[in-house]
Amino acid sequence: MDTNLALVLVLIPFLGFLLNVFFGKSLGKTLSGTIGTLSVVVSFVVTLYFFLQINETKQPIQINLFDWMSFSNFSVKFGFLLDQLSLLWLLFVTGIGSLIHLYSISYMYDDENMHKFFAYLNLFIFFMITLVIGSNLLVMFIGWEGVGLCSYLLIGFWYKNQDFNDAAKKAFIMNRIGDLGLLIGIFIIASLFKTTDFVELKELVIGGTNSGETFWLAAAALALFIGASGKSAQIPLYTWLPDAMAGPTPVSALIHAATMVTAGIFMITRLNFLFDLAPQIQNIIAIIGAITALVAATIGLVQNDIKKVLAYSTVSQLGLMFLALGLGAYEVAVFHVITHAFFKACLFLGSGSVIHALHGEQDMRKMGGLKKAMPITFITMLIASLAISGIFPFAGFWSKDEILMTAFHTDIPLWVIGSIASIMTAFYMFRLMYLTFFKEFRGTEHQKSHLHESPKLITLPLIILAILATFGGLINFPGSNWLHHFLEPIITKTGHEAGLGTTEYILMGIALVGAIIGISIAFAKYIKQNQVPSEDDKITGVAKVLYNKYYLDEAYAIIFVNPINAASRFFRDVLETSLSTFVYGFGKVTEAIGTQGKKVQSGSIGLYLFAFVFGVCVILTCLFIAQ
Repeated sequence: MDTNLALVLVLIPFLGFLLNVFFGKSLGKTLSGTIGTLSVVVSFVVTLYFFLQINETKQPIQINLFDWMSFSNFSVKFGFLLDQLSLLWLLFVTGIGSLIHLYSISYMYDDENMHKFFAYLNLFIFFMITLVIGSNLLVMFIGWEGVGLCSYLLIGFWYKNQDFNDAAKKAFIMNRIGDLGLLIGIFIIASLFKTTDFVELKELVIGGTNSGETFWLAAAALALFIGASGKSAQIPLYTWLPDAMAGPTPVSALIHAATMVTAGIFMITRLNFLFDLAPQIQNIIAIIGAITALVAATIGLVQNDIKKVLAYSTVSQLGLMFLALGLGAYEVAVFHVITHAFFKACLFLGSGSVIHALHGEQDMRKMGGLKKAMPITFITMLIASLAISGIFPFAGFWSKDEILMTAFHTDIPLWVIGSIASIMTAFYMFRLMYLTFFKEFRGTEHQKSHLHESPKLITLPLIILAILATFGGLINFPGSNWLHHFLEPIITKTGHEAGLGTTEYILMGIALVGAIIGISIAFAKYIKQNQVPSEDDKITGVAKVLYNKYYLDEAYAIIFVNPINAASRFFRDVLETSLSTFVYGFGKVTEAIGTQGKKVQSGSIGLYLFAFVFGVCVILTCLFIAQ
């Protein structure tokens, strides 16, 4: 029964993909959206069943479907592993995925290719489930590559816009760079342990197998981290994620809030026993995470596109998660992944509601005063903004506080960087809220006359996500620490368990005061002083550097893109042409010889006899000389 249910869990979204991609247009938009949504809901229900079973029995479920490949001393089975980590991940992947599908029925209804959109969403969920429940690194890699493909399809969904196509290609290529690192890591692990199965790997590592191979273990950990950096948008492979906002807003909510960008955190947490053997790599992870959190937060301070602000916010929050991973607090990173999925999905869908009401407008400088016209969107986004800012008692307060508390106990400089990034988060999130919902409307009269709250299919997911963003922190509430205990079978070395001592109260107070300071600065600037960000051509100084993302894309173009393009043009225009001419020359010579040779075939018997006698003489001469 478990095997059949596991197959239902995985294959139902794939069935939804097939139905929509082949029959979706003829089924109609409503039925197409309903099929796509129900397929993910079914997966969520099955996930809930397995989750309740695991929560009661505490025993993981291993399902081996068939032997995939076998060599002399190395074999791989195609199977699934349903344990505490995979089912926890699946709960918010399929749960939030269901809400986003429901939201998309209304949001994408006017799109002529709505059936194709739902097909891609279902395919994405299928690959994400495969990634999460794969029993070994190679099955996980199938899902890993699949979500990369689907991100390309979804980001470039509106393919008639060339900028969107470029964003899709950028995401695909930068993910491939990271994926090369992941592949190298898999090869090293397979070579060291002769297996890629997660359960077997854990037993071998804990048993001390190849514990002396510290260099190769560290190399494997570093390569895997590079793979995680590509998928989860860490420096220097983060620039694809803000550009990925080119896709429809539900795509941003699904891929960049709850699923694909968390794949790197999932993989490192799954292999925590391996990373624990490479403390130097953990230090690198923590430093990269902290720097990413700070750099992305500084860029988010001055962005004017509502989705770009949320994009850099995502990069910054992912940096905090990697900070926790690098400090060995895997369960804390998972906690923030879950709460982030709640409030960031709410924020992305809320921004989509705003964009929907303004007929595609994304520039916050042309918004304002939407609070009265869109009360549900405003309240839900306000709750989510309070959560991400770390305001008590919302979900983000508890998870972010645990990350900062772990950093304080481990590395004070990293705690300082994380705290500064958190203050900036509070500032730019309420900058977004004030510019979007407060003061007077700054758009056109046509837009103003059509302002309205979004339909129920859009607002209902917002309400559910806002509730989760409010109470989601209770899953690891200090004192009970349910999540911490639930993940104990997965985490080899348990980190600091949050308590309520004097130090913890002080740290919570500092974090809360920092968030309030960030919000207060935003209030003073955009409400009291009624400032509106300058037009692009009038931005100067440090703000211009931040607005242009430290010119990192331009630097990448100069250092990597332009030289590769120049080399490509050289190979195409010079080298390939020369080689073609050289090879073509052989053909011309052969053709010329053939042309002259065929003239000999004149039908003259005398000429043929002469050639025959000449040939015999040559042969006899050679034989005589040889003797």
